[in-house]
Amino acid sequence: MSDTLQEPATEHAAHPPFQASRQLADHLQQLHVDLIDLHLQGKQAHWNVVGKNFRDLHLQLDEVVDAAREFSDTVAERMRAVYVTPDGRAATVAAGTSLAPFPPDEVDTAETVDLITAALYATAATARRIHDDVDAEDPTTADILHAILERLEQLAWMIDAENRIANRSIPRPIHE
Repeated sequence: MSDTLQEPATEHAAHPPFQASRQLADHLQQLHVDLIDLHLQGKQAHWNVVGKNFRDLHLQLDEVVDAAREFSDTVAERMRAVYVTPDGRAATVAAGTSLAPFPPDEVDTAETVDLITAALYATAATARRIHDDVDAEDPTTADILHAILERLEQLAWMIDAENRIANRSIPRPIHE
């Protein structure tokens, strides 16, 4: 039986057709951190939102949390696929996020709408900022950014609509 056991290899070499550059790694790490923070802020808001239309916003925040968690995992797994080590530790997220901090106390629904919309747009802004560099190096990863942007901007629009005033809020809709 011991004849079938093999000693572990001391060296392994893979030959992937693509490996991320430092720039691509940094861009994906920034998006990963922002998505993790978006998830955390969404939960903070979910637990502490109070006021009119509480239940609907409470449930919408779960959608934000689910999307951010799924996207952060997708980005991290893509990072691993192109030989980048993602760092999602709390200290890394706290030090590297580009999102404004979320309040620690109860937050009224109207303010929560504005804060979460801002966090969604900040995360989308990161994806948009890095998009062209990512696309130039790895169009496959850029496709992931497209899906993230589509959903985050949809969520921002839907949540922001809670505070909009028809034909008076900014930005104004474009009419044909």
